Amino acid sequence: MKEIVVISGKGGTGKTSITASFAYLARSVAVIADCDVDAADLHLILKPTIKRKENFYSSFEAKIDPVACIGCGKCERVCRFDAISSENRIFTVNPLNCEGCGYCEKVCPVDAIKMTQKLDGEWYISESRYVTPLVHAKLGIGTENSGKLVALVKNVAKQLAQKSNKDIVLVDGSPGIGCPVISSLSGAHFVVFVTEPSVSGIHDLKRVYELAAKFNISAGLIINKSDLNHEKTNDLISFAEQNNILFLGQIPYNENFTQAMIKGLSIVEFSDDEISKTIRQMWTKIVNFVEN
Repeated sequence: MKEIVVISGKGGTGKTSITASFAYLARSVAVIADCDVDAADLHLILKPTIKRKENFYSSFEAKIDPVACIGCGKCERVCRFDAISSENRIFTVNPLNCEGCGYCEKVCPVDAIKMTQKLDGEWYISESRYVTPLVHAKLGIGTENSGKLVALVKNVAKQLAQKSNKDIVLVDGSPGIGCPVISSLSGAHFVVFVTEPSVSGIHDLKRVYELAAKFNISAGLIINKSDLNHEKTNDLISFAEQNNILFLGQIPYNENFTQAMIKGLSIVEFSDDEISKTIRQMWTKIVNFVEN
């Protein structure tokens, strides 16, 4: 079983649209994992039917028992996150500010404060319209530990792949270089960078490449909207050559991407034009590289 992760240094490069096409092409041999848990949107194209739903708990928050509280104010004074406030000596906790450090619980003289597990989100096992398993999740508003949720999604996807004898786990990762991206890359066999020929696209590609290099993962590059700036496209190709990144190909700007999204389809389903053929060739290159 091979794990292929698709990421981008920045948002808006077309990463998820390309991943959706790969998911369609790999539908008979893959389990799909949407690890962009902060802003998941792969489900908009895959239209999954949820088969299993579980809560995700990974952090703690303070709860004050108003009956036991004597209104001494020690908790409010020691809180460094302005999470505790009072009105008429009645103390309450703002859950969006609480970092779960537990200091208030330590200093309370009457044990009126307890640290309780916080519901940070949900995760799902679904069947996509490709009749392919999709593992995805939703992080709660203002919650943390996206890296832990990504790790959970990936582990469940791997277990499903092993159980159903699937050859590939295809991961739609987050943009950027933060915790969810680090978690997405952990244990991967191949990473696909999707970028665009712009100043920010090149800058952020270099950052995410440096991150992937620390994991010693083989990588490939896709340049989307490549005809918007030919000079920058050539710079990206040169960067790939200099850093032993497999150049998978380039996709010119095409409004069919937008039309496909409007209809809730991947581009390879929407049309059989040159772009669809290019994406099919990219996927073949990826599979051949991973297998060999």
